[in-house]
Amino acid sequence: QVQLVESGGGLVQPGGSLNLSCAASGLTFGNYAMGWYRQAPGQERELVATVTSDGGRINYADSVEGRFSISRDNAKNTVYLQMNGLKPEDTAVYYCHARRVWATYWGQGTQVTVSS
Repeated sequence: QVQLVESGGGLVQPGGSLNLSCAASGLTFGNYAMGWYRQAPGQERELVATVTSDGGRINYADSVEGRFSISRDNAKNTVYLQMNGLKPEDTAVYYCHARRVWATYWGQGTQVTVSS
């Protein structure tokens, strides 16, 4: 019943921007920490950004610090990832993640490709 659906991926030139969205259903959204992870071909899945259930604490991977912004709208059950200054090394499938102490869920992923 829990569903996380990502959208907003696509092809963008270096230096461009994208805004990813993740719509959650089947859970009490305000009780979950949310995050974005990504996986490039041949690479391990890595954490990009996380935000606590109330939005009060945010963490970013060093590689995206200052370029990406995570936010959430608990009234809309949605978490966002605003990506600016995109680089070719940001190319990956981006996955939405929801977590409580006793449960974790993943979305299906959305492809982000940064290329000239």
